[in-house]
Amino acid sequence: MTKLKLPDVVRACLFDLDGVLTRTAVVHAAAWKETFDAFLRRRDGDGFRPFDSAHDYDEYVDGLPRADGVRSFLASRGIELPEGAEDDPPEKDTVHGLGNRKNALVLEKIREQGVAVYPGSVRFVEAVRAAGLRTAVVSSSANCRDVLIAAGIEHLFEVRIDGVVAAERELPGKPHPDTFLEAARELRVGAGEAAVFEDALAGMEAGRAGGFGHVVGVDRVGQAEGLRKHGADIVVGDLAELLEGDAA
Repeated sequence: MTKLKLPDVVRACLFDLDGVLTRTAVVHAAAWKETFDAFLRRRDGDGFRPFDSAHDYDEYVDGLPRADGVRSFLASRGIELPEGAEDDPPEKDTVHGLGNRKNALVLEKIREQGVAVYPGSVRFVEAVRAAGLRTAVVSSSANCRDVLIAAGIEHLFEVRIDGVVAAERELPGKPHPDTFLEAARELRVGAGEAAVFEDALAGMEAGRAGGFGHVVGVDRVGQAEGLRKHGADIVVGDLAELLEGDAA
């Protein structure tokens, strides 16, 4: 059996989706940029300051529930919009309208491009299950189940706490720890017995705030120091690095 480089106390592993398991973070970043750039161009004209897919994405929207991401980025630019309603059309300039536009773009891009996984992450999750540890996926995305199915990895997770479940149970999203804590509760383990795997700064903060036994930062974009600063106990470039003897 493959040995896992995890503390002995860990009985369950809680995985973020985008950027940790699947290569959809770049799809989300592109959809956010298209959404915000179109809005800013309408608001400020051709001289608008574009959304930065690196800095703005990492700082203001990555890992957050959709509406929170809209509010966070707009606040960074000193912009306030009406909240609107959850079913606002994508062309409406409200918090929910912009969020729905971004979601429509993500779904369109996923249909066109499909969903790719990180092979090292899949090997790691399979090894985690083989070792008898519990598994859950914890994502802010309302499209989490569709992405898991499209990627062919839904069967690897016993519990799914995503944007849909969080809304139904009124759980605040990351950087609050509530969605991770809910996953641990469903797996019947304490927070101190669970490891969190995240690539977003907000996810690191959630792991730290929840008192989890081990918080792993997955650095896909060169922000290792930021992940450590926001709560990572360890940072890896790929989850395969946590497999003893694995050639990542």
